[in-house]
Amino acid sequence: MAKPRTPKGRAKRVHELLGKEYPDAVCELDHDSAFQLLVATILSAQCTDKRVNMVTPDLFAAYPTPASLAAASIEHVEDLVHTTGFYATKARNLVAMAQGLMDRFDGEVPSKMSDLVSLPGVGRKTANVVRSVALGLPGLPVDTHVARLSKLLGITQQKDPVKIELELNPMVPAAERGDFSLRLILHGRRVCIARRPCCHDCVLADFCPSANL
Repeated sequence: MAKPRTPKGRAKRVHELLGKEYPDAVCELDHDSAFQLLVATILSAQCTDKRVNMVTPDLFAAYPTPASLAAASIEHVEDLVHTTGFYATKARNLVAMAQGLMDRFDGEVPSKMSDLVSLPGVGRKTANVVRSVALGLPGLPVDTHVARLSKLLGITQQKDPVKIELELNPMVPAAERGDFSLRLILHGRRVCIARRPCCHDCVLADFCPSANL
């Protein structure tokens, strides 16, 4: 098969091959609702999903709804999320986010990007995670793996996550953008590891301009 020569062509081939490699790709943050995913994604900043999943059961047990979290003591939330790092900022954002949900959205997680990013602690990456995973809407979260692999694969040369997202969006069908992101993340964690990429085991190596074979 001919090697794709354009960024759009490479994105399409990546999407096809990683779809076969990770057919059941799912978000690895444990959650039962859009609200829980929103909380977990805020906590995942500069923290592993595994660590977040160790913290959220007690957090969700203590504060199962936006109303309960909105009324929470920031000090208690700090205690519960301490091990995720940057706990003071995260606790403050979580309580303020829940208050925003109660004050402006009747306690429901909004679906519009502009509404989501208006909440404390919520940037485009977090909003796209919630939209694509919990709400079934188009969303392409750009984390460090998506940014790194997209550049290595010659899909984009942008460095800013928002610019990367906006450049990738037209290259991927809207309904499949979340899956595209999830599969790049899984590939970055399991094969194209930053410190020791396993190019010999990579299904993308034959057309990846950064492959070291």
